[in-house]
Amino acid sequence: MKYYNKIMLSSFLLLTLFSCKKVIEIEETDMVAGDVALQTVANNESAIVGAYSAMQTEMGILLNATFADEVQTADFYNAGTTHEWQYGSTDVGLRDNYTAITPYYRIIDRVNRVLIAAPVADSTRVGDNVLRSRLRGEALFMRAFSHFELYRYYCANYDPDGLAMPYLEAPTISAVARIKMGPYFQKLIADISEAKTLLPNNLADINRATRLAASGLQARIALYMKDWANAVTYATEYINGLPLATMANFNGIWTDANTSEVAFRLVRTAAVGGRIGSLFRATSAAGPPVVIGTITWRPSDKLHNSYDQVNDVRFTSYIRMEPLLIPSGRNPRLIKKYEGTTYGTTNENVANAKVFRTGEMYLIRAEAYAEQNNLASATADINALRTARITGYAPIATYASKDAAITDILLERFKELAYEGHRFWDLKRKGLPVQRLASDAPTTTATTLPANDYRFLLPIPNWELQANSLMEQNPGYQ
Repeated sequence: MKYYNKIMLSSFLLLTLFSCKKVIEIEETDMVAGDVALQTVANNESAIVGAYSAMQTEMGILLNATFADEVQTADFYNAGTTHEWQYGSTDVGLRDNYTAITPYYRIIDRVNRVLIAAPVADSTRVGDNVLRSRLRGEALFMRAFSHFELYRYYCANYDPDGLAMPYLEAPTISAVARIKMGPYFQKLIADISEAKTLLPNNLADINRATRLAASGLQARIALYMKDWANAVTYATEYINGLPLATMANFNGIWTDANTSEVAFRLVRTAAVGGRIGSLFRATSAAGPPVVIGTITWRPSDKLHNSYDQVNDVRFTSYIRMEPLLIPSGRNPRLIKKYEGTTYGTTNENVANAKVFRTGEMYLIRAEAYAEQNNLASATADINALRTARITGYAPIATYASKDAAITDILLERFKELAYEGHRFWDLKRKGLPVQRLASDAPTTTATTLPANDYRFLLPIPNWELQANSLMEQNPGYQ
C-alpha cells in the first residue's frame, strides 16, 4: 500500500507539471500585445490620448492646500493626520489620497511604449508622418512633466548630489534605483527640450501639449533648479505668447467662459475627470441648497485676509461668501474657484484644470529677476500683475532689497496661485516654515511646520518598497 501511494503521488505530480506546462504554452486570445496595439500611427495617437486622460493636478491641488495654509477645517473635517502633519509611511490618508508614484509612473510607462512603437508604426493616413513627430513630442512632454511631479512630491530641494527618483526611459518590471538629481534633471531637461521642437507652435488645441506649454514647464523646472537666467528666458517666451487676462476676463478663466492665460488644460466633465470643486465641498443634492454639500475645507483666514476684498478680482473669483449658510450660524466662506454651475446642477464643482497660466509666469520671472538683484524688473512684473488684478492699484516703487522683493513675490504667489497646487512646495523650495494663524490651525500643535522638516517630503509607500528592492525610503520614515 505504501508503494502504491508513492506511485499515485508521483503520477499526480507528473500530470500536474504536464498540465501546467500545457497551460503556460497556450496562446492567450483575449490580450492585445503592444506590437499589435501600437501597430499604426493612429494606434499610437490613441495611446497618447489615453496618457493624457491619466494626467491630473487634483492631488497636487489638495496636498498644497491642506498641508500648507490655504484652508481651514470645515464641517466635515476628516483628514486629521495629514492636515496636522502627523503622517507616516503607513498613513491611510497618504496611501489613499497622495500616492503620486502610481499615477505618474503609469503615464510614463504608457508614453515610453509610444516612444518605442511610433517610429516604426505603419502610416495608414495622409499626414501620419507629420503626426508621428508630434506624438513623440507629446510623449516626451508627458514624460518630463510626470518625472518633475514625482520630484516635487518625493525629493528635497534641488542639489545635483541629492536623491531624486528613478527616471524611466523604457518599460520595465525590474527593480529600479533612485538616481541623483544631477543626471535626473539632465534627462528631464533633454526630454522637454526635444519635445519643444516637435510640438505645435500654436494654441489651436490646448487640450494637448503645445510649444508654449513646454516653455511653461521649462520655466517651472528652472525655478526649482534656481536656474534664474533660464527661468527668465522661458517665462518670457510664455508671457510673449499669452498676455495677462483683462480684469473683465479673469473670472471667466475659472468658469471656463474663456481660456485666457492658459496654454495647456485638462478637460473635466461630470462624467470624465471628476469634480475639482469637490475637493473642498461635495456636490449638493438637487433642490434647495440648504446644506450646500458636505463642506470639508474653507478658505483660511490667512488667505482671506490677504486680499483687497473690494478691489481685487481674485478675491471674488476665488472665494464666495454664501448668505444661505448664515441663518444656521455656519461660516459663510466657501472656495469658489472650481465651483462650476449652481448648486444641485449637473456641473456643480466641475471645472477644467489649468496646468499653466500667464500669472504664474510673471511670478516666476519676477522671482528670478529678484534673485539676480534686478530689482527694477522684478518690481515691474509685480506691478504689471497687480494692475491686471486690482482696480485702482497704485504701482510700488522699486524694491529696496532682494529679501524685500522675495517676501512680496511669495505673498503674491500665495494670492494669485491659491488652490492651484503650489503653496506647500513654494515654502519647501524656499526653505520656509508653514505658519498658520491660530484660527486656521486644527490644533495648537499644528500652527507651524518647521522649515526643512522631513515632512516636506512624502514617504515612499510601503508597497513600493516591498515591490522594488532597490527603492530607498525618504529620511524620517524609516
